Amino acid sequence: MWVPGAGIPSRLTLSAFTRAGRFSVLNSGVARWKDVPAENCRGLYDFHPQLKPDVGFGKLSSRLYKSRSETKRYVTSPRVAETVVRMLRGKRKAGQLILECNPGPGVLTRALVESGARVIALESDKHFLPGLKSLRNSVNGRLEVIYCDFFKLDPRNRGTVTPPVMTSDMLFQYLGMKAHPWEKGFPFKVVGILPVKTERNTLWKILHDLYSCSSVYKYGRAELNLFVSEKECRKLTANPQTPGLYQSLSVLSQTACAIKVLCTESLEQNLCFIQLTPHRNLFTGTLTPFNYDVFFHMLRQCFMKRNAKLIDHLPSLSPIDAVHILKQIKKPKDVRVVDMYPEDFQRLFETIECSQDDTCKWLYDEFMEDTLA
Repeated sequence: MWVPGAGIPSRLTLSAFTRAGRFSVLNSGVARWKDVPAENCRGLYDFHPQLKPDVGFGKLSSRLYKSRSETKRYVTSPRVAETVVRMLRGKRKAGQLILECNPGPGVLTRALVESGARVIALESDKHFLPGLKSLRNSVNGRLEVIYCDFFKLDPRNRGTVTPPVMTSDMLFQYLGMKAHPWEKGFPFKVVGILPVKTERNTLWKILHDLYSCSSVYKYGRAELNLFVSEKECRKLTANPQTPGLYQSLSVLSQTACAIKVLCTESLEQNLCFIQLTPHRNLFTGTLTPFNYDVFFHMLRQCFMKRNAKLIDHLPSLSPIDAVHILKQIKKPKDVRVVDMYPEDFQRLFETIECSQDDTCKWLYDEFMEDTLA
Protein backbone atom coordinates (compact mmCIF):
# COMPACT_ATOMS: atom_id res chain seq x y z
CA MET A 1 0.00 0.00 0.00
CA TRP A 2 1.43 3.34 -1.06
CA VAL A 3 1.25 6.24 1.39
CA PRO A 4 1.41 9.84 0.05
CA GLY A 5 4.23 11.94 1.40
CA ALA A 6 6.49 14.87 0.65
CA GLY A 7 9.08 14.84 -2.09
CA ILE A 8 7.18 12.66 -4.56
CA PRO A 9 8.55 13.07 -8.08
CA SER A 10 6.04 14.33 -10.62
CA ARG A 11 7.55 12.12 -13.32
CA LEU A 12 9.30 8.78 -13.31
CA THR A 13 13.08 8.64 -13.56
CA LEU A 14 14.58 6.58 -16.36
CA SER A 15 17.39 4.24 -15.38
CA ALA A 16 19.39 2.05 -17.77
CA PHE A 17 19.97 -1.61 -17.06
CA THR A 18 22.22 -3.76 -19.20
CA ARG A 19 20.57 -7.05 -18.26
CA ALA A 20 18.86 -8.67 -21.26
CA GLY A 21 19.74 -5.67 -23.38
CA ARG A 22 16.71 -3.68 -22.26
CA PHE A 23 16.02 -0.36 -20.65
CA SER A 24 13.69 -0.22 -17.70
CA VAL A 25 11.89 2.50 -15.75
CA LEU A 26 13.06 2.48 -12.15
CA ASN A 27 10.86 0.20 -10.03
CA SER A 28 8.36 -0.28 -12.83
CA GLY A 29 9.63 -3.03 -15.17
CA VAL A 30 9.26 -1.33 -18.54
CA ALA A 31 11.13 -2.43 -21.65
CA ARG A 32 12.26 -0.41 -24.66
CA TRP A 33 10.20 -1.31 -27.73
CA LYS A 34 13.09 -1.75 -30.15
CA ASP A 35 14.94 -4.24 -27.90
CA VAL A 36 12.05 -6.71 -27.76
CA PRO A 37 11.80 -9.78 -30.04
CA ALA A 38 9.92 -9.08 -33.24
CA GLU A 39 7.07 -11.47 -32.39
CA ASN A 40 6.06 -9.18 -29.53
CA CYS A 41 6.11 -5.98 -31.57
CA ARG A 42 2.76 -5.69 -33.16
CA GLY A 43 -23.49 7.09 -20.08
CA LEU A 44 -24.46 10.23 -20.52
CA TYR A 45 -24.77 12.16 -17.23
CA ASP A 46 -27.95 12.92 -15.31
CA PHE A 47 -29.38 16.41 -15.59
CA HIS A 48 -30.31 18.23 -12.40
CA PRO A 49 -32.69 21.21 -12.15
CA GLN A 50 -31.67 23.65 -14.84
CA LEU A 51 -31.19 27.36 -14.20
CA LYS A 52 -32.76 29.85 -16.57
CA PRO A 53 -30.48 31.14 -19.33
CA ASP A 54 -31.12 34.82 -18.64
CA VAL A 55 -28.94 34.85 -15.54
CA GLY A 56 -25.51 33.55 -14.77
CA PHE A 57 -22.25 34.62 -16.27
CA GLY A 58 -20.56 37.65 -17.72
CA LYS A 59 -17.76 37.58 -20.25
CA LEU A 60 -14.82 39.95 -20.11
CA SER A 61 -11.61 40.21 -22.08
CA SER A 62 -8.69 40.28 -19.69
CA ARG A 63 -5.06 41.07 -20.46
CA LEU A 64 -2.79 38.31 -19.18
CA TYR A 65 0.80 38.31 -17.96
CA LYS A 66 2.01 37.26 -21.43
CA SER A 67 0.23 40.24 -22.98
CA ARG A 68 -2.30 37.99 -24.69
CA SER A 69 -6.01 38.67 -24.77
CA GLU A 70 -8.25 35.95 -23.37
CA THR A 71 -11.96 35.86 -22.76
CA LYS A 72 -12.86 34.95 -19.19
CA ARG A 73 -16.21 34.05 -17.68
CA TYR A 74 -17.42 35.15 -14.26
CA VAL A 75 -20.48 34.53 -12.13
CA THR A 76 -22.43 37.79 -12.28
CA SER A 77 -25.86 36.75 -11.02
CA PRO A 78 -26.61 36.64 -7.25
CA ARG A 79 -29.18 33.92 -7.95
CA VAL A 80 -26.62 31.67 -9.61
CA ALA A 81 -24.15 32.45 -6.81
CA GLU A 82 -26.73 31.37 -4.20
CA THR A 83 -27.34 28.13 -6.11
CA VAL A 84 -23.61 27.37 -6.22
CA VAL A 85 -23.25 28.12 -2.49
CA ARG A 86 -26.11 25.77 -1.66
CA MET A 87 -24.48 22.96 -3.66
CA LEU A 88 -21.06 23.51 -2.13
CA ARG A 89 -22.31 23.74 1.43
CA GLY A 90 -24.01 20.34 1.53
CA LYS A 91 -24.58 19.24 5.12
CA ARG A 92 -21.92 21.56 6.54
CA LYS A 93 -23.35 24.90 7.65
CA ALA A 94 -20.19 26.98 8.03
CA GLY A 95 -16.43 27.00 8.26
CA GLN A 96 -15.51 25.36 4.95
CA LEU A 97 -12.26 26.49 3.36
CA ILE A 98 -12.86 27.34 -0.30
CA LEU A 99 -10.34 28.42 -2.93
CA GLU A 100 -12.20 30.49 -5.51
CA CYS A 101 -10.51 30.73 -8.91
CA ASN A 102 -10.72 34.05 -10.77
CA PRO A 103 -13.73 35.46 -8.87
CA GLY A 104 -13.74 38.64 -10.97
CA PRO A 105 -16.40 41.06 -9.69
CA GLY A 106 -16.83 39.00 -6.52
CA VAL A 107 -20.53 38.12 -6.76
CA LEU A 108 -19.91 34.49 -5.85
CA THR A 109 -17.20 35.53 -3.36
CA ARG A 110 -19.66 37.61 -1.36
CA ALA A 111 -22.24 34.80 -1.36
CA LEU A 112 -19.65 32.27 -0.14
CA VAL A 113 -18.49 34.54 2.68
CA GLU A 114 -22.07 35.30 3.74
CA SER A 115 -22.73 31.55 3.94
CA GLY A 116 -20.03 31.28 6.63
CA ALA A 117 -17.27 29.84 4.47
CA ARG A 118 -13.65 30.94 4.71
CA VAL A 119 -12.67 32.02 1.20
CA ILE A 120 -9.32 32.45 -0.50
CA ALA A 121 -9.92 34.44 -3.66
CA LEU A 122 -7.25 33.72 -6.28
CA GLU A 123 -7.63 36.47 -8.86
CA SER A 124 -5.36 36.77 -11.92
CA ASP A 125 -6.66 40.12 -13.17
CA LYS A 126 -5.37 43.20 -11.29
CA HIS A 127 -8.47 45.10 -12.41
CA PHE A 128 -10.60 43.17 -9.88
CA LEU A 129 -8.19 43.22 -6.94
CA PRO A 130 -9.29 46.57 -5.41
CA GLY A 131 -12.94 45.52 -5.26
CA LEU A 132 -12.09 42.14 -3.76
CA LYS A 133 -9.80 43.72 -1.17
CA SER A 134 -12.54 46.17 -0.26
CA LEU A 135 -14.85 43.21 0.34
CA ARG A 136 -12.12 41.54 2.39
CA ASN A 137 -11.87 44.54 4.70
CA SER A 138 -15.59 44.28 5.53
CA VAL A 139 -15.94 40.58 6.39
CA ASN A 140 -13.89 40.14 9.57
CA GLY A 141 -11.07 37.95 8.31
CA ARG A 142 -13.15 35.39 6.42
CA LEU A 143 -11.68 36.41 3.04
CA GLU A 144 -8.09 36.41 1.76
CA VAL A 145 -7.29 37.91 -1.64
CA ILE A 146 -4.20 36.79 -3.58
CA TYR A 147 -2.95 37.83 -7.01
CA CYS A 148 -2.72 34.32 -8.46
CA ASP A 149 -4.02 32.20 -11.34
CA PHE A 150 -5.04 28.81 -9.94
CA PHE A 151 -5.12 27.20 -13.37
CA LYS A 152 -1.50 28.17 -13.97
CA LEU A 153 -0.13 26.84 -10.69
CA ASP A 154 3.10 24.86 -11.02
CA PRO A 155 3.83 25.42 -14.72
CA ARG A 156 5.71 22.53 -16.35
CA ASN A 157 8.47 24.76 -17.71
CA ARG A 158 8.87 26.48 -14.39
CA GLY A 159 11.99 28.65 -14.40
CA THR A 160 11.34 31.88 -12.52
CA VAL A 161 7.64 32.39 -11.86
CA THR A 162 6.05 35.79 -11.37
CA PRO A 163 2.51 36.44 -10.08
CA PRO A 164 -0.14 35.73 -11.12
CA VAL A 165 1.76 32.54 -11.96
CA MET A 166 3.16 30.83 -8.89
CA THR A 167 3.90 27.43 -7.39
CA SER A 168 1.55 25.64 -5.02
CA ASP A 169 4.32 25.57 -2.42
CA MET A 170 4.56 29.37 -2.56
CA LEU A 171 0.79 29.69 -2.24
CA PHE A 172 0.25 27.26 0.62
CA GLN A 173 3.29 28.40 2.57
CA TYR A 174 1.94 31.95 2.39
CA LEU A 175 -1.42 30.68 3.66
CA GLY A 176 0.24 28.64 6.41
CA MET A 177 -1.35 25.39 5.17
CA LYS A 178 0.33 22.01 5.62
CA ALA A 179 -0.08 18.73 3.75
CA HIS A 180 -3.19 16.76 4.71
CA PRO A 181 -3.14 12.92 4.71
CA TRP A 182 -4.79 11.54 1.56
CA GLU A 183 -7.21 9.31 3.47
CA LYS A 184 -8.31 12.00 5.94
CA GLY A 185 -10.94 13.76 3.88
CA PHE A 186 -10.91 17.10 2.07
CA PRO A 187 -8.72 19.93 3.38
CA PHE A 188 -10.40 22.44 1.08
CA LYS A 189 -12.71 22.84 -1.90
CA VAL A 190 -11.92 24.59 -5.16
CA VAL A 191 -14.55 26.41 -7.20
CA GLY A 192 -14.09 28.11 -10.55
CA ILE A 193 -14.78 28.25 -14.27
CA LEU A 194 -12.31 26.48 -16.55
CA PRO A 195 -10.52 28.78 -19.03
CA VAL A 196 -12.31 28.89 -22.37
CA LYS A 197 -9.37 28.37 -24.72
CA THR A 198 -7.36 25.91 -22.63
CA GLU A 199 -10.16 23.84 -21.13
CA ARG A 200 -8.94 20.46 -22.42
CA ASN A 201 -5.27 21.11 -21.54
CA THR A 202 -6.31 22.28 -18.07
CA LEU A 203 -8.25 19.06 -17.48
CA TRP A 204 -5.20 17.01 -18.49
CA LYS A 205 -2.99 19.03 -16.16
CA ILE A 206 -5.41 18.47 -13.29
CA LEU A 207 -5.31 14.71 -13.92
CA HIS A 208 -1.50 14.64 -14.06
CA ASP A 209 -1.34 16.59 -10.79
CA LEU A 210 -3.88 14.30 -9.15
CA TYR A 211 -2.26 11.01 -10.17
CA SER A 212 1.22 12.26 -9.25
CA CYS A 213 0.01 13.79 -5.95
CA SER A 214 1.68 17.04 -6.95
CA SER A 215 0.61 20.69 -7.03
CA VAL A 216 -2.54 21.17 -4.90
CA TYR A 217 -2.91 17.39 -4.45
CA LYS A 218 0.37 17.34 -2.57
CA TYR A 219 -1.65 18.99 0.21
CA GLY A 220 -4.52 16.49 0.23
CA ARG A 221 -7.59 15.22 -1.60
CA ALA A 222 -8.88 18.57 -2.81
CA GLU A 223 -12.44 18.57 -4.12
CA LEU A 224 -12.86 20.49 -7.40
CA ASN A 225 -16.16 22.14 -8.28
CA LEU A 226 -15.86 23.48 -11.81
CA PHE A 227 -17.95 24.98 -14.57
CA VAL A 228 -16.97 23.17 -17.78
CA SER A 229 -18.41 23.08 -21.26
CA GLU A 230 -21.13 20.52 -21.85
CA LYS A 231 -18.92 18.94 -24.52
CA GLU A 232 -16.11 18.20 -22.06
CA CYS A 233 -18.59 17.17 -19.37
CA ARG A 234 -20.04 14.51 -21.67
CA LYS A 235 -16.56 13.18 -22.37
CA LEU A 236 -15.59 13.10 -18.70
CA THR A 237 -18.67 11.05 -17.81
CA ALA A 238 -18.78 8.84 -20.93
CA ASN A 239 -18.59 5.04 -20.82
CA PRO A 240 -19.09 2.11 -23.23
CA GLN A 241 -22.78 3.00 -23.45
CA THR A 242 -21.77 6.29 -25.13
CA PRO A 243 -18.90 5.00 -27.32
CA GLY A 244 -18.69 8.09 -29.51
CA LEU A 245 -17.65 10.20 -26.51
CA TYR A 246 -15.66 7.59 -24.60
CA GLN A 247 -11.89 8.18 -24.49
CA SER A 248 -8.80 7.94 -22.32
CA LEU A 249 -9.77 11.16 -20.53
CA SER A 250 -13.05 9.50 -19.49
CA VAL A 251 -11.27 6.48 -18.02
CA LEU A 252 -8.64 8.49 -16.18
CA SER A 253 -11.19 10.91 -14.71
CA GLN A 254 -13.57 8.20 -13.50
CA THR A 255 -10.78 6.01 -12.15
CA ALA A 256 -9.44 8.90 -10.08
CA CYS A 257 -12.63 10.66 -9.02
CA ALA A 258 -16.28 10.38 -8.20
CA ILE A 259 -17.86 12.74 -10.75
CA LYS A 260 -21.19 14.45 -10.11
CA VAL A 261 -22.98 16.80 -12.49
CA LEU A 262 -24.47 19.28 -10.03
CA CYS A 263 -26.38 21.45 -12.51
CA THR A 264 -26.42 22.75 -16.06
CA GLU A 265 -26.61 26.29 -17.36
CA SER A 266 -27.61 27.25 -20.91
CA LEU A 267 -25.49 30.09 -22.25
CA GLU A 268 -23.88 31.03 -25.55
CA GLN A 269 -21.82 27.94 -24.77
CA ASN A 270 -23.56 25.31 -22.67
CA LEU A 271 -21.91 24.96 -19.27
CA CYS A 272 -22.19 22.28 -16.62
CA PHE A 273 -21.25 22.58 -12.96
CA ILE A 274 -19.43 19.39 -11.97
CA GLN A 275 -17.81 18.05 -8.81
CA LEU A 276 -14.60 15.99 -8.95
CA THR A 277 -13.95 14.17 -5.66
CA PRO A 278 -10.72 12.10 -5.62
CA HIS A 279 -11.22 8.52 -4.48
CA ARG A 280 -9.84 7.74 -1.04
CA ASN A 281 -8.62 4.32 -2.23
CA LEU A 282 -7.04 5.47 -5.50
CA PHE A 283 -3.56 4.49 -4.30
CA THR A 284 -4.35 1.48 -2.12
CA GLY A 285 -3.68 -0.99 -4.93
CA THR A 286 -0.96 -1.37 -7.55
CA LEU A 287 -1.43 2.11 -9.02
CA THR A 288 0.85 4.70 -7.37
CA PRO A 289 2.21 8.19 -8.10
CA PHE A 290 5.40 6.42 -9.22
CA ASN A 291 3.86 4.40 -12.07
CA TYR A 292 0.81 6.41 -13.07
CA ASP A 293 2.50 7.53 -16.32
CA VAL A 294 2.49 3.92 -17.50
CA PHE A 295 -1.27 3.79 -16.86
CA PHE A 296 -1.70 7.01 -18.87
CA HIS A 297 0.34 5.59 -21.74
CA MET A 298 -1.57 2.30 -21.75
CA LEU A 299 -4.87 4.14 -22.14
CA ARG A 300 -3.64 6.54 -24.80
CA GLN A 301 -2.25 3.64 -26.83
CA CYS A 302 -5.47 1.67 -26.52
CA PHE A 303 -7.75 4.55 -27.53
CA MET A 304 -5.67 5.39 -30.60
CA LYS A 305 -7.63 2.53 -32.20
CA ARG A 306 -10.68 2.56 -30.01
CA ASN A 307 -12.76 0.12 -32.05
CA ALA A 308 -10.00 -2.47 -32.37
CA LYS A 309 -9.94 -5.64 -30.30
CA LEU A 310 -8.01 -5.32 -27.05
CA ILE A 311 -6.07 -8.49 -27.86
CA ASP A 312 -4.57 -6.70 -30.88
CA HIS A 313 -3.27 -3.89 -28.65
CA LEU A 314 -1.77 -6.00 -25.89
CA PRO A 315 1.37 -7.23 -27.76
CA SER A 316 2.46 -3.61 -28.22
CA LEU A 317 1.96 -2.90 -24.52
CA SER A 318 3.43 -5.95 -22.80
CA PRO A 319 5.54 -9.05 -23.62
CA ILE A 320 3.17 -11.10 -21.45
CA ASP A 321 0.90 -13.47 -23.39
CA ALA A 322 -2.22 -11.55 -24.44
CA VAL A 323 -4.58 -14.53 -24.12
CA HIS A 324 -3.36 -15.12 -20.57
CA ILE A 325 -3.97 -11.45 -19.68
CA LEU A 326 -7.54 -11.59 -21.00
CA LYS A 327 -8.22 -14.71 -18.95
CA GLN A 328 -6.90 -12.96 -15.86
CA ILE A 329 -9.26 -10.00 -16.31
CA LYS A 330 -12.11 -12.32 -17.36
CA LYS A 331 -12.68 -10.79 -20.79
CA PRO A 332 -13.41 -12.61 -24.08
CA LYS A 333 -10.89 -12.60 -26.91
CA ASP A 334 -13.10 -10.39 -29.05
CA VAL A 335 -13.60 -7.60 -26.48
CA ARG A 336 -12.98 -4.17 -28.00
CA VAL A 337 -11.25 -1.24 -26.35
CA VAL A 338 -14.45 0.78 -26.37
CA ASP A 339 -16.26 -2.07 -24.55
CA MET A 340 -14.01 -1.81 -21.49
CA TYR A 341 -15.26 0.17 -18.47
CA PRO A 342 -12.83 2.29 -16.38
CA GLU A 343 -12.64 -0.42 -13.70
CA ASP A 344 -11.76 -2.96 -16.43
CA PHE A 345 -8.82 -0.83 -17.56
CA GLN A 346 -7.63 -0.47 -13.98
CA ARG A 347 -7.83 -4.25 -13.57
CA LEU A 348 -5.89 -4.68 -16.83
CA PHE A 349 -3.14 -2.38 -15.59
CA GLU A 350 -2.95 -4.11 -12.21
CA THR A 351 -2.86 -7.56 -13.84
CA ILE A 352 0.12 -6.67 -16.02
CA GLU A 353 1.87 -4.73 -13.27
CA CYS A 354 1.54 -7.63 -10.80
CA SER A 355 2.40 -10.37 -13.28
CA GLN A 356 5.15 -12.80 -12.30
CA ASP A 357 5.58 -14.12 -15.83
CA ASP A 358 8.33 -11.78 -17.02
CA THR A 359 10.95 -9.47 -15.56
CA CYS A 360 9.85 -6.77 -17.99
CA LYS A 361 6.13 -6.15 -17.87
CA TRP A 362 5.67 -3.14 -20.16
CA LEU A 363 6.91 -2.23 -23.62
CA TYR A 364 7.39 1.31 -24.81
CA ASP A 365 8.80 3.18 -27.76
CA GLU A 366 10.63 6.49 -27.92
CA PHE A 367 7.29 8.35 -27.68
CA MET A 368 6.65 6.87 -24.26
CA GLU A 369 10.25 7.49 -23.19
CA ASP A 370 9.80 11.19 -23.95
CA THR A 371 6.53 11.18 -21.98
CA LEU A 372 8.04 9.53 -18.95
CA ALA A 373 11.18 11.66 -18.98
